[in-house]
Amino acid sequence: MRAVLIEDEGAAPRLVEDADESLLEGEIALDVLVSSLNYKDGMAIAGKGIARTHPLIPGIDLVGRVTDAAGAADDRFSAGDLVILNGDGLGESRHGGFATRARVRPDALVRLPAGLSPERAAAIGTAGFTAMLAVLRLEDAGLTPEDGDVLVTGASGGAGSIAVALLAGRGHRVLASTGRVEENGEYLRELGAAEVLDRRELSEEPGRPLQSQRFAAAIDAVGSTTLANVLAQTAWGGTVAACGMAQGPDLPTTVLPFILRGVTLAGINSVQCPLPLRERAWEALARELDPELLDSMTTSIGLSEVLDHAERILAGQVRGRTVVEVTQ
Repeated sequence: MRAVLIEDEGAAPRLVEDADESLLEGEIALDVLVSSLNYKDGMAIAGKGIARTHPLIPGIDLVGRVTDAAGAADDRFSAGDLVILNGDGLGESRHGGFATRARVRPDALVRLPAGLSPERAAAIGTAGFTAMLAVLRLEDAGLTPEDGDVLVTGASGGAGSIAVALLAGRGHRVLASTGRVEENGEYLRELGAAEVLDRRELSEEPGRPLQSQRFAAAIDAVGSTTLANVLAQTAWGGTVAACGMAQGPDLPTTVLPFILRGVTLAGINSVQCPLPLRERAWEALARELDPELLDSMTTSIGLSEVLDHAERILAGQVRGRTVVEVTQ
């Protein structure tokens, strides 16, 4: 088994060509076909508090083929099935997708939707899955394209990029906020953004707790001061779906947006998402996300390149989605 392995807390992760497969636990055995690199994976590899057990194989996503499900009480899967797993402790408290083999529990396992290749499913990954959960949360709260502009912060990242594409595909007018307007502006417009905003408009310091109403709703992957300003600029009755904390986990705001404008702050948790919602999100992703658009925001790397790319993703130097070919 080939794997990236974090052997001890504080130890530098390394690529192991003959990792001990007895490390793996779980009722369903898989050959991992592809994984993907996410911001959280970068944090785990950098030792920033994500890994909760050691040794640990990081990688919060995997797409694989079932090789043995005989030991599982859940009879939904059998050998040969293609499956997707995001979150559920992968790469945190359970061994994840940066390996050629895995053993997983069936509770959050989803069958690969028809018409979606393993590579494109990995390109979607946790980032795209989270983006769809956020879009569904906004629309379940009543958002329609007629309500006005929808903001996406961290728009050039994995979740942000797919959120822009999904919202635009559903007919919403999307404002995309990024720290590299000149570099990423055309890319975001190609994904469907109507306008591209410089993140400094929202991130430099907290403004007044109530500001001019600019957004009908928002998807925020940044947190901290940015999220505080987004809440302050959300229109009456709007919903803000929070799915990340690239700027920080703090929230320097007041209750005024909530009690004077009826704004809702909705948290998006992809890790513990219940199975029916997982299946709903993946079916929608397979149906709605333009394959060519997905390909345009995706790059591929080998497992041997993961450690270097983990540093780049933390430095904000990775745009869109990164698929990990675990056999390379």
